[in-house]
Amino acid sequence: MSWGTELWDQFDNLEKHTQWGIDILEKYIKFVKERTEIEISYAKQLRNLSKKYQPKRNSKEEEEYKYTSCKAFISTLNEMNDYAGQHEVISENMTSQITVELTRYVQELKQERKSHFHDGRKAQQHIETCWKQLESSKRRFERDCKEADRAQQYFEKMDADINVTKADVEKARQQAQLRHQMAEDSKADYSSTLQKFNHEQHEHYYTHIPSIFQKIQEMDERRIVRIGESMKTYAEVDRQVIPIIGKCLDGIAKAAESIDQKNDSQLVIEAYKSGFEPPGDIEFEDYTQPMKRTISETSLSNSRGDSKTELKFAGKSKGKLWPFIKKNKSPKQQKEPLSHRFNEFMTSKPKIHCFRSLKRGGAGPEDFSNLPPEQRRKKLQQKVDELNKEIQKEMDQRDAITKMKDVYVKNPQMGDPGSLDHKLIEVGQNIEKLRLEVQKFEAWLTEVEGRLPVRGDQARRQSGMYEAQTATSVNNCAQDRESSPDGSYTEEQGQENELKMMATDFDDEFDDEEPLPTIGTCKALYTFEGQNEGTISIAEGEILYVIEEDKGDGWTRIRRNEDEEGYVPTSYVEVYLDKNAKGAMTYI
Repeated sequence: MSWGTELWDQFDNLEKHTQWGIDILEKYIKFVKERTEIEISYAKQLRNLSKKYQPKRNSKEEEEYKYTSCKAFISTLNEMNDYAGQHEVISENMTSQITVELTRYVQELKQERKSHFHDGRKAQQHIETCWKQLESSKRRFERDCKEADRAQQYFEKMDADINVTKADVEKARQQAQLRHQMAEDSKADYSSTLQKFNHEQHEHYYTHIPSIFQKIQEMDERRIVRIGESMKTYAEVDRQVIPIIGKCLDGIAKAAESIDQKNDSQLVIEAYKSGFEPPGDIEFEDYTQPMKRTISETSLSNSRGDSKTELKFAGKSKGKLWPFIKKNKSPKQQKEPLSHRFNEFMTSKPKIHCFRSLKRGGAGPEDFSNLPPEQRRKKLQQKVDELNKEIQKEMDQRDAITKMKDVYVKNPQMGDPGSLDHKLIEVGQNIEKLRLEVQKFEAWLTEVEGRLPVRGDQARRQSGMYEAQTATSVNNCAQDRESSPDGSYTEEQGQENELKMMATDFDDEFDDEEPLPTIGTCKALYTFEGQNEGTISIAEGEILYVIEEDKGDGWTRIRRNEDEEGYVPTSYVEVYLDKNAKGAMTYI
């Protein structure tokens, strides 16, 4: 099966067919390009969707995502972000492996097709030229034959006429002979031209055209194979990301399985537990005895007594009411039945006077005395943890400055050690201020927990582990506090003395610094000329050791060998931290 033998006379149709094949290829390229645009758009929309529902940083919404269901939702959003990344991979691979390659192939195909059809037209022009030469030779031979025949007839006529002179007859005879010779020459030329044309025609239809058409056929078959391979690549690009997409979906399913309703319920308790004891039993009111009944502090009817009884039993908790107890504004009114009072207690909206300052957006006291005991303990513990983190950060900064100063002392050409003294003093002052703040808040925390601060308890608090507060400590805490006019709590005057006692017990011991261990490696993405003090020069592609992570200032400390270490911009290196290294963060 060959186009050269089967389609020897279909030059124009082959030209149209090959052009149609190129158009089909370009149409497929356009299809893939639009698919990549859809994938990019889809990935962008998925990322925007994931970003839209991410909790805002440093907001109350972020605090609400401590529940397992919310954490699962965050994991779902993160997995969707990775899912979007796989669609970007699809777009990139289709662009590089299909669109770019086929576009370049189409240009090559057009050039090859143009060359083949140029050769075909050249062969056709040559055979047409040979045919014209044959036609011209044939017409000339035909004309000369007719002229020779007329000259012969004229000679015979003159020779038969007795009235014509001998000279005219001789002239006619010579003319006839001349025309006959010209006819013979034309015949020979026509015969030679005919043989040449037949040869050229045979070469044209059996050699040149089959060869050209065979090349065109091979070109078109390569086009067909290429578009088939592109379609296969199209499917493979999608298939390659299926395992990763499957992992994303598995991650979503795993996040859903991690939801623990019991744990969420416990978190609700920890978030809203007040620490108060439920109100006690209502005392029996004996109307048969004329004696004046006494009012208990924990009774719902404590507000019905007269002012003398109030003064008698108030003590340190004067004016303190349980959250769900109403004050009776008219003590002289007639007593209601007990059932009516109980129904009123169950259906009325509680007025929690001591929680007025808990309104959203309101400014509370520094010691969180406006909160219930349990919530106050949590807030104080959270504040202590935050201050400890700030202290650790300042200590790390002090260590870094101290090490840099040691480097300057050993290598004076790198910088002046005295230039860092004022910074060390400033950092030291910040640490002392933070320590005083920690002591103050730990004193408040100890007062809430109802026990003296010991080193074991302090370490336990710093690690964020708490013991459940007992009812006794809550009651003691509640009895030792006084109620402010607006219902918020205030601290006792003896708290300042406790702060002073705790300040004397605070010890500030630090071990001698050792050389920083290696916590990972990094690869230099760009060349950096370390011209400033404390920096180190790196070359693109260089592998170095990481000895200190970026502390938020945009610089990472690295080491080349035992004698060469310094800081480089974090954006100039790609860091690979060792997961087992102390203090190393894990990047996913």
